Amino acid sequence: MRPISLDEVVGQRGLLGAGKPLREAIERGTIGSIILWGPPGSGKTTLGRLMARYTDREFVPFSAVTEGVPRVREILAEAESRLGMGRRTILFVDEIHRFNRTQQDAFLSAVESGIVTLIGATTENPSFELNGALLSRTRVFVLASLEVADLHVLLRRALADEERGLGRMHLSADADAVDWLAEQADGDARRALTILEAAAEYVGQGGRLTRQALQDALQLRVARYDKSGEEHFNLISAYHKALRGSDPQGALYWLARMIEGGEDPMYVARRTIRFASEDVGLADPQALQVALAARDTYHALGSPEGELAIAEAAVYLAVAPKSNRIYEAWNAALELARAHPAEPVPLHIRNAPTSLMKELGYGKGYEYAHSVPEGFTPQEYLPDRLRGAVLYEPGGFGFEKDIAKRLAWWAGLKERMLGASSPGENQAPEKDSGGSNA
Repeated sequence: MRPISLDEVVGQRGLLGAGKPLREAIERGTIGSIILWGPPGSGKTTLGRLMARYTDREFVPFSAVTEGVPRVREILAEAESRLGMGRRTILFVDEIHRFNRTQQDAFLSAVESGIVTLIGATTENPSFELNGALLSRTRVFVLASLEVADLHVLLRRALADEERGLGRMHLSADADAVDWLAEQADGDARRALTILEAAAEYVGQGGRLTRQALQDALQLRVARYDKSGEEHFNLISAYHKALRGSDPQGALYWLARMIEGGEDPMYVARRTIRFASEDVGLADPQALQVALAARDTYHALGSPEGELAIAEAAVYLAVAPKSNRIYEAWNAALELARAHPAEPVPLHIRNAPTSLMKELGYGKGYEYAHSVPEGFTPQEYLPDRLRGAVLYEPGGFGFEKDIAKRLAWWAGLKERMLGASSPGENQAPEKDSGGSNA
């Protein structure tokens, strides 16, 4: 179902709509070297092939994941020979960000001299992942995830097309089933069509595609088509749950499965950072730093050396004390902000840079915490209508045990300062002997 003309492409109207520069360049056949930046299944490879088709150039695909610089040299030599016979070449480099900055230099002279037209496809920010010399010789076009309506068009087209699609199977599809698949595909056309194909095989000739059939087919696709034996999202889910369950053995196994299966280590590193914030939080404040350091190490070293840093972070997070209180507090804060989007800032904590603002009471009564021995004053920092709201409550493990003691001490100190204290409440909390390792 890969489009064979620009009119068949759905989505990307900002790039391929009537009168848009990229569409006009493709139709005129005046394509220069470009970088296509977008999420999986957004049409990067399709666009590359269409550019070759419209400009009548040889399309040579190259994977920066499985091939190296020696293969680049072979392709460039073949392209130079082809150019001598009057035919130009489009070199399509998939996952170009997987080449480090030195390896990317292999393309420079050929792009500069016009031996090839380079089309690089990447899911990563080119300004971070590509070297400046290569970026200066290319134009960057940003592709967006497909919208649900776009995926509807693709799915219905695939069901009806008798030559390239599933039309000869004479399938019927429930409306809610197509709706569900369009949502589940998360903007990824390849994923949507893959699941649809699996479902068609599952229900058979003349079958009916229901939502349940699509869900069943999604499970079948795991065993039948994925070379690692699991869907991408199942593996990352298993990795997260092993970390959350404090099982370093399971975390390492699922991490290795993803890396061996061809997953982008930077994706795993980003998910590891997310886990550090969501599931460890302030129970171990160092967890986030370890996860960030693992990402930066991999970025500097690449594979396979940098993978060890991700493995180190995985073990650290697995054995760290766990808390999702920051995650819960942030969600609660967002809900509160949405429910009360216009509460005024209390006057005493407003900034007062002008004399007029001071006259209006901005900043009046503000008490500077560092001016008192305890370093704490019993002021209110929430709007009046939200006074007393509790968003963050520390857990009982690791460093959050110390946080809980501090908050309790401050609460007691506040009561005492307001004239409602009990004996001993102004004593500072003792340090928990367990510290962040409790």
